[in-house]
Amino acid sequence: MKGRKLLLFLMLLGILKISAQNTALTGSVVDALSNDPIAGARLKLEGTAYIKTSGQDGSFAFADSSLESGSYILEVSKAGYILLRISVNLVGGTAKSLELIPLQPDFMKEQVQLATISLSESELNEDQGETDNITGLLYATRDVFLNAAAFDFSQTFFKPRGLGSEYGTVSINGVEMNKFFDGRPQWSNWGGLNDLQRNQVFANALVPGETTFGNLAGNTNIIMRASQYAKNGKLSYASANRSYSGRLMATYSSGEKPGGWWYALGLARRFAKEAYVEGTLYDANSFFISAEKKLNNAHSINFTGFYTPNIRGKSSANTQEVYDLKGRKYNSFWGIQNGEIRNSRIKEVKEPILMLNHFWKLSEKLKINNNVAYQFGSIGNTRLDFGGTRLVTQTDGQQSFVGGGSNPDPSYYQKLPSYFLRFFDNQNFEAAYRAQKDFQQNGQIDWRELYKANSSSLNNGGNSIYVSAEDKVEDKLLNVNSILTANINSSLMLTAKLKFSNLNSENYAEVNDLLGGTGYLDVDFFSEGDKAQSDLLNPNRIAKLGERFKYNFKWKAASAEAFINALIRTEKWDSYAAFSLSQTNYQREGLYKNGNFPESSFGKSKALDFTDYGAKAGTVWKITGKHLLEFNAGYFTKAPALKNSFSNSRQNNNVVEGINSERIYSGDASYIFRSSFLKARLTGYFTQINNATEISFYYADGLSGLGRNSTTAFVQEILTGIDKQHLGLEMGAEAQVTSTLKLKTAVAMGQFTYNNNPNLKLTSDDFIEAQDYGESNLKNYRIAGGPQRAAQIGFEYRDPDFWWFGTTLNYFSHAFADVSPLARTSNFATDSDGLPLLNYDENMARDLLKQEQFDDYFLLNTVGGKSWRIKNYYIGFFVSINNILDELYKTGGFEQSRNANFRTLKADRDREQPVFGSKYWYGTGASYYGNVYIRF
Repeated sequence: MKGRKLLLFLMLLGILKISAQNTALTGSVVDALSNDPIAGARLKLEGTAYIKTSGQDGSFAFADSSLESGSYILEVSKAGYILLRISVNLVGGTAKSLELIPLQPDFMKEQVQLATISLSESELNEDQGETDNITGLLYATRDVFLNAAAFDFSQTFFKPRGLGSEYGTVSINGVEMNKFFDGRPQWSNWGGLNDLQRNQVFANALVPGETTFGNLAGNTNIIMRASQYAKNGKLSYASANRSYSGRLMATYSSGEKPGGWWYALGLARRFAKEAYVEGTLYDANSFFISAEKKLNNAHSINFTGFYTPNIRGKSSANTQEVYDLKGRKYNSFWGIQNGEIRNSRIKEVKEPILMLNHFWKLSEKLKINNNVAYQFGSIGNTRLDFGGTRLVTQTDGQQSFVGGGSNPDPSYYQKLPSYFLRFFDNQNFEAAYRAQKDFQQNGQIDWRELYKANSSSLNNGGNSIYVSAEDKVEDKLLNVNSILTANINSSLMLTAKLKFSNLNSENYAEVNDLLGGTGYLDVDFFSEGDKAQSDLLNPNRIAKLGERFKYNFKWKAASAEAFINALIRTEKWDSYAAFSLSQTNYQREGLYKNGNFPESSFGKSKALDFTDYGAKAGTVWKITGKHLLEFNAGYFTKAPALKNSFSNSRQNNNVVEGINSERIYSGDASYIFRSSFLKARLTGYFTQINNATEISFYYADGLSGLGRNSTTAFVQEILTGIDKQHLGLEMGAEAQVTSTLKLKTAVAMGQFTYNNNPNLKLTSDDFIEAQDYGESNLKNYRIAGGPQRAAQIGFEYRDPDFWWFGTTLNYFSHAFADVSPLARTSNFATDSDGLPLLNYDENMARDLLKQEQFDDYFLLNTVGGKSWRIKNYYIGFFVSINNILDELYKTGGFEQSRNANFRTLKADRDREQPVFGSKYWYGTGASYYGNVYIRF
């Protein structure tokens, strides 16, 4: 006992001695309204390498032996709170306590974020090519330019530096959420839980994150850990006219409970019978639970689970002719059934995510975070199939398939006026007039006629002609990682990670609705004999409701990765160097023996293996406290997405010939100015992406070299060896004119182009051998996907009585339609017999192939809100109005590939109304979002 007392006395004496000798700064960060401690706040002494994070009780301490006396600016930041800068004077050898540091909740930014993310993630439509929820990726940033990109530019699908979310990384509790299939995060997996996602750590562009090597477009780690939520509850209701009409949300976090427990709960519902675009229903629920137990001072265990089942109706891309007849809100995917809107293309996501997080504090300087996450469930996309037939056996024993229906799409080209006027010498004006009137007065799917056709077929002993098919994906994804953080000293920190992911994915089509019939003959109506069979092992199968048909296969994918990052902070320099090494494996296993590919569809495919590596380095030179220079550079390789590795995964095991990893190198340089009055950043960047692969599916007309009496086919377009170049400038600045008024501006000037002529091949079940059309002349064409240039001016006013409003005027230009690579190959100048086209005019061809640039446009947006404190309750409202002037603009579009050669394209362009004109998506007109809430 005496020995213990002596040891305790010596330890206490040592602590007192250190305290007496060292210069120290201590305090506790609390919420300015509730006075509750804030955990995870970041505290930095500007102009130095000293950075701390507040503990569970909000406390912090700068007590390093190298901390010198002098005047400092202490920067205190936390997502959801207004940045606080405090002037402090430290005297050598003494400890200074700031006691309580109150952070004011940033109600304005919180509500703007909530509105923008809620609406943008809800309206995403993967049919729009490169559409991404960049807002979610940039949620946590305080950068002026990136805030503009996230909350004003995002409604146009602007992407910083022209990069989609497959080039960014999103993690939750240190577990990466990007999918194997396309490399992108599935935002709807955690949609509706915005109030529980405010704790985020963001690293811009190339800079590695706390938990990941990162990519090109930045990385965000969303912290959904029970102990990181301050004790509070919130109820809110939102109304909108954009992606949904209403949203209910309730959240509660307990704070620390006796025994070292924390828990957090969340519920939300979003709904719309019909959103801004016609026929787009929305029905989503969100459930969240997190519980954490502090086992002792060294170990904590956290469980987080969330489930956000959601259903939404998709919207169609439309030609200019369709827009002229029906307007910007028109959607061809729906019709009325029994007095109710029914959309034929429904996306349903049901993928719960469960994760267990272990936090091990070996010492004050060494920490290990172990994570296990499991995701399962399904994603379904419905569509109408109109190839239903019945099997007929002739007297001589021969069999054939009889039936099939017409395309039920009301905007199908054969139902539009232009179709009847396509021949200059034989225009049918009467039929065109009737088509126009019918389309304007009706123009939606006629569900009654589909049921009627199936009923007639059934009465004659046949099967369903029309069915609702659902393309299903059932993933089982396991993620395991371990993250080590070592603070070697006050200047050097090491982060290292080992990660393993394993995916088992079932992919199949399922009969979703027989539309009044009893079964569907599972054959390809456009093929004959054995080739018509979806599965030769079960020929002429009659698929019933809920049964699989058309295609059925599995994917297996796995990846292992290791990375290390060294961060060095000194008074003048903040530098890092990071390295990564990874291995990725893919394999397909066909469960059907397809009639078109009997030798290459059933069983396991060739296994694909990709070994990738990367290196990044960067530094910030703090010339003075106000003037900084930042440089970042990186080179790394990136495995192709699963969807781009197999040429036609629904029908066969064929891998893309010569498939390999992308090779990426990138760099940027920035000048940063920071003062109490003005904050500004100017950045120049350059990125080169080499050896990319893209696969597209469409119906092509005007093909050459098929060796049969046809020039049409449904094809898979395989574009390999794609090089892309992204370069440009970013600028953002804000001036705190008064304590309440802030002016801000942002500018993006980008140029995103194809940098070579990649190779193009077509495969199809309509021809045996792949057709190699050589180079596609894409060099210098712009990469489609939102405007490449944007600018903003605006202001924010924050009154001390907690009301605020702001307005921004935003300008967008240099948005382009996606070009048809096939039309830029040798096929364009070649006749069906393989010989050069007669009367080919190179100058005219150049005009025909000129890329379409969309018109420039302005969008005026405004936000405002007010909050009150009534005893221990905080009540507030928020309103945002986007596109106040109801500007009409295109967010994207693409050339159709139906006219694949000079002759057919010229003939179509010469018409007053092209039959196969480009298809477009249009931006939302004037829209609003209003939210009322109560905190307690």
